[in-house]
Amino acid sequence: MADRSTGSVTNADPGHPVVILGGGLAGLSLALQLRQRFAELDIVVLERRTHPVPHAAHKVGESTVEIGAHYFAEILGLKPHLQTQQLKKFGFRFFFNDGRDIDSVTELGASTFLSTPAYQIDRGIFENELGRLALERGIRFEDGAVVRQVDLATEPSGPRAHRVRYERNGQPHEIACSWLVDASGRVGLLKRKLGLAKANAHRANAVWLRISDRLDINEWSSDPEWLARCNPPHRWLSTNHLCGDGYWAWLIPLSSGSHSVGIVCDADAHPIEGMNTFDKAMEWFAVHQPQLHAQLDQRRDKLQDFAFFKNFSYGCKQVFDGGNRWAITGEAGLFLDPFYSPGSDFIAISNTFITELIAQDRSGRPASMYADIYQSIYFLLYENMLPMYTGQYRLFGNPEVMPIKVLWDYTYYWGVMCHLYFQQKLWDVGAMGRLQKGLAASQRLNVAVQDFLRAWDAAGRSGDEPRMLDQASIPWFAELNRGLTDELDKEAFQARLVTNLERLDQLALQIAARARSEYPALDDNAIRASLTDPALADAAPGEDLLFAQLHAAV
Repeated sequence: MADRSTGSVTNADPGHPVVILGGGLAGLSLALQLRQRFAELDIVVLERRTHPVPHAAHKVGESTVEIGAHYFAEILGLKPHLQTQQLKKFGFRFFFNDGRDIDSVTELGASTFLSTPAYQIDRGIFENELGRLALERGIRFEDGAVVRQVDLATEPSGPRAHRVRYERNGQPHEIACSWLVDASGRVGLLKRKLGLAKANAHRANAVWLRISDRLDINEWSSDPEWLARCNPPHRWLSTNHLCGDGYWAWLIPLSSGSHSVGIVCDADAHPIEGMNTFDKAMEWFAVHQPQLHAQLDQRRDKLQDFAFFKNFSYGCKQVFDGGNRWAITGEAGLFLDPFYSPGSDFIAISNTFITELIAQDRSGRPASMYADIYQSIYFLLYENMLPMYTGQYRLFGNPEVMPIKVLWDYTYYWGVMCHLYFQQKLWDVGAMGRLQKGLAASQRLNVAVQDFLRAWDAAGRSGDEPRMLDQASIPWFAELNRGLTDELDKEAFQARLVTNLERLDQLALQIAARARSEYPALDDNAIRASLTDPALADAAPGEDLLFAQLHAAV
């Protein structure tokens, strides 16, 4: 990126309010959010890669869900770009088809678009646009900048301001700043420097590749009834999950015309050593996903890249320090699992917390106190979502239990996490304090349900059949999605949250009843003891919340 910065950074640079290490998705979106909040704020972004970055074969993390999509479209004002340069996502779609044809198994997904949009993101196209906007809006975006040393003001013998030494175009540079934000991705510059790495119990690996061609799963079947299930008939726009015991494979379309393909698997059930090259991955596909293997085999000459991550899930001991004015965002801090595409959600939330911290600091309020509160909320969200993945990969091949798990996980995500985000409560310290008891109860219930689902899977399995479990046909589920964007006052927000928590209680009880109708020995005491409203344990079941086809199977 030659001569595109708004000024030269030299060894004599006097210092800046904010320096962001990393100009990828997290760093550039934070810079744009800060610019929106503070029109005159001096912001510097240092990015290792040279722009423009390649389309398609750039980075993974291409599928957004509701929080991340709302952040990019509405908070950052990027809706025109998303609608014209990216692809509108046809939701998540799941097939439980290990070794089988895709039209002969259970399909879980929506037959039509739900109301609240999400997008499939070509990261190369998107990050090039973010970089262009950064420069256009007066942000100093230095690409091709390799960070060599970071000296934090927190160090006893260190400077009064943070200082960063880096190289660009073969020349050394040094820059000082008041606030330092690490958005360097898995490089984790501050995490490594401060010893903040924290493992979690989720042991999983991933491999992926990009093909310079469209993969349309509708072409995998000639069954007219199967082809007519969706309106529009564009399953290829979904994040398609091809599922089996201990794994799932993704198919994600990109607006550049390429398709992203990946395998995500339990580390023990499907060791990474059996798929960590393209040829090994193809051998794995031949066994577990033969239809996909056939499609890829025809397109070997269109392979754009191949890569893998081992033990991709991790936490972080600390991400915000208001007193010492540093923060960590995106994958430089923590990462859960790609199954429900939460990466951009956590970017949206952490970037907003960081923006609020800088606002508090600039207004003279105690940023350290807010940093502690925001960090506890951020870690709570991470800890709430982690049980959805840890120890759950064996369920992925179960065509009876897994659709119910997905229904539960969506309801928990939309009803709690999305409700708090869309209604701007996550960074409302007073509101979060008042909501703490109910949110802690919902977390306990989620853990109890995830444990119960695992026990249900272990109790036995029924056979599969070709059928569509249509999320769009469940009125309460479609309405829960539609209502995410409602503008609610304080009373309406609280009433909606109470309704959502009550629905979680009822859904948990109905899941337990459904499982126990087939396996009476299953123990649902933990679910009953964890309800957010204990009075519902003995109440009438209320509206039927499950798929009708799953009741008919009993």
